[in-house]
Amino acid sequence: MTTNATTAGEPTLRRILAEPKLLAILVLGAASGFPNQITESTLQAWLKDAGESNTTIGILTYVAIPYLLKFLWAPLLDRYPLPLLGRRRGWIAATQFAIAAATAVLAFQDPAGSLAMVATCAVVIVLFSASQDIVIDAYKVDVAQPAERGLIAAAANLGYRASSWFAFAFALVIADAFGWRVAFLALAVVMLAFTAGTILAPEPDRVQSHPATLRESVATPLRELFGSPGAAALIVLVMLFKIGDAFALKLFTPFMMDVGFTKTEIGLIAKVIMTSGTIFGAILGGLWMVRLGLLRAMLLFGVLQAVSNLAYLALALVGKSYPVMVFAVAVDNLASGMGNVATVALIMAICNVRFSAFQYALLSSLALLPRYALGGPAGWIADHWGWGNYYIVSFVIALPGLACVWVMRDRVRAFG
Repeated sequence: MTTNATTAGEPTLRRILAEPKLLAILVLGAASGFPNQITESTLQAWLKDAGESNTTIGILTYVAIPYLLKFLWAPLLDRYPLPLLGRRRGWIAATQFAIAAATAVLAFQDPAGSLAMVATCAVVIVLFSASQDIVIDAYKVDVAQPAERGLIAAAANLGYRASSWFAFAFALVIADAFGWRVAFLALAVVMLAFTAGTILAPEPDRVQSHPATLRESVATPLRELFGSPGAAALIVLVMLFKIGDAFALKLFTPFMMDVGFTKTEIGLIAKVIMTSGTIFGAILGGLWMVRLGLLRAMLLFGVLQAVSNLAYLALALVGKSYPVMVFAVAVDNLASGMGNVATVALIMAICNVRFSAFQYALLSSLALLPRYALGGPAGWIADHWGWGNYYIVSFVIALPGLACVWVMRDRVRAFG
């Protein structure tokens, strides 16, 4: 933020790797992003290979509903720590073991024979992945000093995006060579390896006692979030800021496959560019937040997010073209990475450390609501209106979030 430019420093990769706290955030961010892609892009590619329609794939994106409902059990993770690895890391390690086991079970399912079993396994993965996210997000809030929020957000985003690409590219390349069963078993092994990073992560300097009762872990943070003037408008801002960006990327893999790119091309070219663009956007966004402050950063990043969606419209119009694909993916994910950093910094500023699991889970669920609620409409629009109109819609629905930032400018400016 503008008042902390000196203490925050620049969110360079060198600094991230030099500080144990930021390195831990980088690894935990990677652990958070890895299972997300198992049940999103990777699952979409598997279903596409099995001959499912875009509408069916869109409907099956609702397996991600637990990400939206994670605030319901987040108070339990605030109130009841496990006996090992501290208040946050014990739960993180436990969920990582569970995700690895569920992914291994998914490997033995067949979408052509039983979509219900595939969906059930995916829901279980998402359930434990959402639980992991609850505690990792709480850990970020617990360890972050006010001047470090931009750095923490950039490090988490860097790890998340790199791991997301790796999970998807790794799975598609192995699936092309050895089949989907081997691919999902390999993903399970990698997920299990993340527990090493959790064990080595440092404990927060500010050790907070957990709430005395489960009632306290729910009622008090809710009063803090919703009891202040303008709280409802702030919630709307959290929900709408990235809605256009989320819609644009909702069916990225089916779009690329329909345009004519192979799974390997998507995994090794499109996803590399996607990840590189998002990582660079996160670092650049962190730097600009230090100089611009949260308000001006959100306004700038919101404009970039909306306009960059139109690059996919160009790809839909010209068809399979490597230069257009590279440009579209790079520009869109550069803007997306900037927007992610601003959103995370905003949510972190709102949260109270004592109730960070519940408050962050609730706010992030609201931020993710458009992303997961629009799967069915997204598939229907792609099938009935075509991909060109799909990306026009993604531009139009980005505008209300940008307008909301302007309406809430005084409140946003007060956060830093």
